[in-house]
Amino acid sequence: MATPLKVSVVSADHEVWTGEATMVIAKTVEGEIGILAGHEPMLAILASGEIRITKADGAKVQAQADSGFLSVENNTVTIVAGTASLI
Repeated sequence: MATPLKVSVVSADHEVWTGEATMVIAKTVEGEIGILAGHEPMLAILASGEIRITKADGAKVQAQADSGFLSVENNTVTIVAGTASLI
C-alpha cells in the first residue's frame, strides 16, 4: 500500500476533518487540483467550492470551503479556509 496522505481541513474557528487519505481534490483559483502521495510541495489559494477526499479505507468525504489556502508538503495536506463544513 502506498504511503497515505495526512489531511487536515480546518476553518477559522474549528477543525472540520482530519485523517489519512489516498487522494484530495480541491478547487483553487487556478482550477481544480488533485493531490496524491508524493506530490511536490506547493501552496495554492482556494476558490469557493467543494473539497473531495478519498479516505485510506476508500470511503469518501466531502466538504464545502470558502476562501483560504491549501498547502502540500511531505505527504501532508493542510487546507485552511475562512469557512468550511462537511457536506
